[in-house]
Amino acid sequence: MLSKSEANPRLSVLKIVLGLGVLFGLVAYDQGMAFNPIVIDVPSAQAATTTPTDTAVFSGGCFWGVDAVFKHVKGVEQVTSGYSGGAADTAHYEIVSSGTTGHAESVQVVYDPAQVSYDQLLKVFFNVAHDPTELNRQGPDEGTQYRSMIFYSNDQQKKEAQQYISQADKKNTFGAPIVTEVVPLKHFYPAEGYHQNYFELHPKNPYIVFNDWPKLNALRDKYPELYNSNVRIAGSGATTEN
Repeated sequence: MLSKSEANPRLSVLKIVLGLGVLFGLVAYDQGMAFNPIVIDVPSAQAATTTPTDTAVFSGGCFWGVDAVFKHVKGVEQVTSGYSGGAADTAHYEIVSSGTTGHAESVQVVYDPAQVSYDQLLKVFFNVAHDPTELNRQGPDEGTQYRSMIFYSNDQQKKEAQQYISQADKKNTFGAPIVTEVVPLKHFYPAEGYHQNYFELHPKNPYIVFNDWPKLNALRDKYPELYNSNVRIAGSGATTEN
């Protein structure tokens, strides 16, 4: 078994150099020579620096369009389509589509809070990504799996979500009561691979054209300061500006 010094050649060399320095110092002292200690600059290992991120989970109809919207928000680093609200063994598209699993099609949003706040994500969710007044449906899709939900992961997210809904209802912002549920996040299960980045991979799909492109346009028009125009459509060579 290797010792620490054997496993780290740099450490062995350092010990030798330090030993020679001490020996030289002792000899110099014994001979009455002026002693100037040897100073060795040993670079310290730089700790890996990472930008702190937060995570939010939203459900607002088919996850294809909600995923695409949040991918185009500045400060958002990753978006994953998936399922929340039900058990692990039923987190499969064919089963979730029955509307009996408790799951809702959801998106997990990883974002940099230094660039975009949770409150700003709420604005995008309510005003762009879906219609929060539709109960157990969204556009052409019907069923509890398409219900409007916010899965909070801490008390601050819960507070901000509830305050946003309360204020919007008081102002009658959407012309009808908000039906969005605010519930604690228990688990998020990523969806099957073919559902990931669906908008980017299928920009000309009729469903995408009629239901999801308008959301991207709304994000750009309503919140230009949040719109990230650098996200490209995979394989098309075109940006979402088109």
